[in-house]
Amino acid sequence: MILAGDLGGTKTVLALYREVSGRVETIREEIFKSQDFPQFEQVLKRFLEGSGQLQIRAMCFGVPGPVIDGRCKTTNLPWHLDEQQLAKAFGVKTVRLLNDLQAAAYGMLFLPASEMVALNQGNTLETKGNIAVIAAGTGLGEAFLYWDSRNYFPVASEGGHVDYAPQGDREIELFRFLRSAFGHVSYERILSGPGLFNIYRFLRDTGVFPEPAWLREKLQGGDPGVTITQIGLARGHELCIETLDLFASIYGSEAGNLALKVLAVGGVYIGGGIAPKILDKLKDGAFMRAFLNKGRYTDLLMQIPVRVALNSRAALIGAAHYALRI
Repeated sequence: MILAGDLGGTKTVLALYREVSGRVETIREEIFKSQDFPQFEQVLKRFLEGSGQLQIRAMCFGVPGPVIDGRCKTTNLPWHLDEQQLAKAFGVKTVRLLNDLQAAAYGMLFLPASEMVALNQGNTLETKGNIAVIAAGTGLGEAFLYWDSRNYFPVASEGGHVDYAPQGDREIELFRFLRSAFGHVSYERILSGPGLFNIYRFLRDTGVFPEPAWLREKLQGGDPGVTITQIGLARGHELCIETLDLFASIYGSEAGNLALKVLAVGGVYIGGGIAPKILDKLKDGAFMRAFLNKGRYTDLLMQIPVRVALNSRAALIGAAHYALRI
């Protein structure tokens, strides 16, 4: 029996699995509101109290923050996690912490083709090699899978916080607008749920497109990123349409950057919560045009498969399968 988890600022998903022919089979899964618990140990204790008597071989958790020397201070929660302390407190021989995108990257290896949508077919021979994973959601996560000629190893990064590199006059104006608001401008300021609204504000406040009263009222009624996405996909107003256009183009550009940085000849996977919701936008060509716009390396990037992952449980699946190898 193994226990895996996907820890997030909003929710934490824990699940028990058993191994079946080298893969995992779910025994029990439960979702908790992360903010209801001042410490992660309380979540884990609550879950185990409802699971009966168990012999757990290993635990593995995808956590929202950098993992250094087996420890993590989560980014959007007051939780401090330590592999050795968790192992001792819960009587488990082995506990591993992975960055959440590191876990999601590993999970990509176990998603069926039916849970993927291709944006670029790339090399139909499916060349083995490094795989890049980029995921826009509440923030922007980046990770990759290193291929050593026999196995894949998930590698974490904080690439979402690197400097934004604008392309073209409008993106330069966007950079200046965000720099005046935030100082340092990272890709996460654009490629995230809040980032969608940042692009919208730029287009609105600089006078590119006027904001009608009905749209202003809709934005005040809930999550502005969701509203902008819905109206943009329905082509309900040019302000939302252009916001999605810019978002998709910059997303493609940074995905191409990551592919070059890690030489991702094995493929690029687009994870996170936003991509499945704007799939039609990602498929219309703007994403791939920006992805391929790398000068002398365009031909190389054309050979790389690019896929959108539709399964929101990629990090949980990755943590569970990683537990099998520890």
